[in-house]
Amino acid sequence: MIRVLLVHENRLLRSALAALLGQDSGLEVATSSWGDAVSEARSLGPQVCVVDVDTPVAPGAAHGPESAELAGLAALSDGSRGPGLLVLASPGRPGLLRRMWRARPLGFVNKDAAPDALLGAIRRVAKGERFVDSSLGHDFLRASEIPLTPRELSVLSLAAEGASVSEIARSLHLCNGTVRNYMAAITRKTGGRNRVDAIRISHGAGWL
Repeated sequence: MIRVLLVHENRLLRSALAALLGQDSGLEVATSSWGDAVSEARSLGPQVCVVDVDTPVAPGAAHGPESAELAGLAALSDGSRGPGLLVLASPGRPGLLRRMWRARPLGFVNKDAAPDALLGAIRRVAKGERFVDSSLGHDFLRASEIPLTPRELSVLSLAAEGASVSEIARSLHLCNGTVRNYMAAITRKTGGRNRVDAIRISHGAGWL
């Protein structure tokens, strides 16, 4: 029996997916929101954590893999007895794949894949094997092409949260002119028309 913890912020969707996975007699499936993910993983001791980070409120989508919950799951999975991380990812978001790779997942599954593909990936990750959905291969190649530097991403992340130039400058210990220069470079590198467009493009690619 493979113990699986399904982490998804949307209660309805995680319940539906859990019901689907639960039809397999070889799986024992539990669910959790992101806020309870680490405590649930410690309590249940799953062999596989299936995580959906491709939602606006999920740690990976808004704050990168440094968020407490995802970092906590990654720390648990780092031990020989810890769960293997299996990431559910949407195609066309190479930046998200790049960030998730830092959390050391064993597998990536396309969210558009058939249920059998997810079941197969769970079984392989439970054995400690790696699995990468072949349909995500092009996105992994693109993941190395992120045009923004870490500092530019920091500036853009604060801008995406609604911070003004002066607020970004205070937060990052920069002068206002430097922040404006960063924003101009970000807009040019992303191909955006303005700050709002640069944020939209970066969210779409999964860089933020």
